[in-house]
Amino acid sequence: MEATTSIVLPDFLPYLLAICVLRILWQFYQLRVMKGRILAIDIFDRSGTRMYLYAVADDLQACEVCRSAHGTVFPPSEVMKSQFSPIKGICKSPARWIGFLVGLHGAWPEANRIVERLRLSRQREPIQLDQDELREMILGPWERSISANTDRCAIYVLEAVLGDCTNPSPSMEKYRNRLEYAKEVRHMPLIVPVCFRLVELLTRQGQTAEALHWNVSMSLGHLPLAFSVEPRLSKS
Repeated sequence: MEATTSIVLPDFLPYLLAICVLRILWQFYQLRVMKGRILAIDIFDRSGTRMYLYAVADDLQACEVCRSAHGTVFPPSEVMKSQFSPIKGICKSPARWIGFLVGLHGAWPEANRIVERLRLSRQREPIQLDQDELREMILGPWERSISANTDRCAIYVLEAVLGDCTNPSPSMEKYRNRLEYAKEVRHMPLIVPVCFRLVELLTRQGQTAEALHWNVSMSLGHLPLAFSVEPRLSKS
């Protein structure tokens, strides 16, 4: 009579295999998120905004307080505080310089790295980007990411801000484009500062008639969405 041998699997083996499979799926998901193929959304953040970036035009009229805040990245939890201010101190410019606080989801690789740095910073404190890091993020392949539609308006504004002193004509065209085609409520907070900046650049270029047109439109509340709710600090 032949003796038969059988392999007895431990009861916990199916659970162990399930854990291993879930681990592999999680790693695959993380890679897709980092490459911008999957849009990761925080269930506690209904806006989809994962970071706020403060940008100031490189203009000689900007005071040192505003200049020092340029390129600062804030977590949404910081921006939502009632006493939040993107600058440390009071603006020294006589006309109060215009800064742009731009909200981004940032699903492309360069922006994802900044979001990760912000997440890992001590107590989720703001981080500062230098000009090269800022340009690298803005010039990254955001149009191929899943957050392209969400971030399009913000990226166009940032592109305009970074170039409006050295090359004002393309920047003014981008500002006009944002004012004319802003159709969603989430675009509203950027409309007023964009209009202010466009009027200032037009005035410097001697295009006073168009500057007056936008100034009157803003004064009468004819800008799209601009005065549908009470204006606040420029957040998108």
